[in-house]
Amino acid sequence: MHDSWRAFLATRQATFSDDAVLHFGNQHAELHAARQDTVLADLSHHGLIRFTGEETSLFLNNLLSSDVKKLGVNQAQWSSFSTPKGRMLANFLIWCDNEAYLLQLPKPLQAAIQKKLSMYVLRSKTKPADASADTILLGLAGTHAATLIERHIGPAPAAPMDTAHHNGVTVIRLSAQRFELAVPVEQAATIWEKLAEDAKPVGQAVWSWLEVQDGTPWILPATQEQFVPQMANMELIGAVSFSKGCYPGQEIVARTQYLGKLKRRMYLMHVAVDEVSPGQELYSAEMNGQASGMIANVAPAPGGGFDVLAVVQIASLEHDLHLGSLEGPVLIRKTLPYAVH
Repeated sequence: MHDSWRAFLATRQATFSDDAVLHFGNQHAELHAARQDTVLADLSHHGLIRFTGEETSLFLNNLLSSDVKKLGVNQAQWSSFSTPKGRMLANFLIWCDNEAYLLQLPKPLQAAIQKKLSMYVLRSKTKPADASADTILLGLAGTHAATLIERHIGPAPAAPMDTAHHNGVTVIRLSAQRFELAVPVEQAATIWEKLAEDAKPVGQAVWSWLEVQDGTPWILPATQEQFVPQMANMELIGAVSFSKGCYPGQEIVARTQYLGKLKRRMYLMHVAVDEVSPGQELYSAEMNGQASGMIANVAPAPGGGFDVLAVVQIASLEHDLHLGSLEGPVLIRKTLPYAVH
C-alpha cells in the first residue's frame, strides 16, 4: 500500500492488516450497511499489473482465457491464466487505460504472476510493470453509487463491464450497483473525501462479501491449480473465449466445454461457523471419504457465519455438504445472480 495513502486512511480511523483495511471501527455495522446503504472501500488488497507496448493485446491474448484483442477502450473483462493442464494460476479483471492494459489480481499473487508472465515476453513488444505504486483502487457499491460517481467524477458506465475515463480516473461498472475506481494516487484522498460524504467507509471483508454475492471468484494462494476455469464459473461471467486461438490450457478448457461432462461447479453457500478459509475441503456421504469440494472464497455474513463460494461435485448437491469432515457443519446453498448449468 502506498505510504501516503495508508497515512491518509489512518487519519480516517482505518485498521490495517498488511495491505488490507480490516475496518473503520466496527466491521459488524459495516456489514449491515452493505445490505442497504452505499459503501466505499479501499481495495489495496488487490495488486495491479500494467502492460504497455504495441504488441500487448496480442501477447495477452496468447496467454489468457479471454479474447483480449476484442477488449475495447470502454470495456472491462474477466480472464484467467492457467497451467498447460488447464488449472488456473490466477484470474484477473482487465481494462484499458490509454494504450495500457491493466490486470488486477489479489495482492499476494501479484509478484509471482507478474514474474511468470514476464517470462513469456521474449521479443514481444510489451512490458509489464507494477501499477500499484501509482494507482489507488476504490470500490463503491449501493443504491446511490452511480449518482455519487456522476456527481463527483463524471458519467457512470451504463452497463456491467463497461468503463468510463474521467480526468485520469477509470470507472468500471462491475454489476448493477457495484463499481470500481482506478484513481491516480495524487487524486485519491480528494475523491475519497467527496464520496465518503454520502457513502460509508468499509473494510475488505465487506467488499469481499459483495463479491461473493455477485459470484465473482478470485484465485488465491490456497486455490492455485485447483480449478479448471469452468469449475469456477469463469465462462459464465465472460472470462473464457471458445473461438480464439491457443493459450496455455486451452485444449483442456475446450475439451471440458465440448467433449466432457463438467462434474464440478461453483455455488454460493452459507456456513454457520466462526472461521473458514479458502482451500478448506468439503465432504458428503456418497464420496466414501474423499473430498467432494473446496472453498474458493469466503466473507463474513451480516447475520453471522460466512458466505462462501464453493466449488463442489454437482452430484453432491443432492446430499448434505460438510465443512472439513463428514462431522463438520453443513453448508446451506444460496442463489447466485446468474444461472449455473
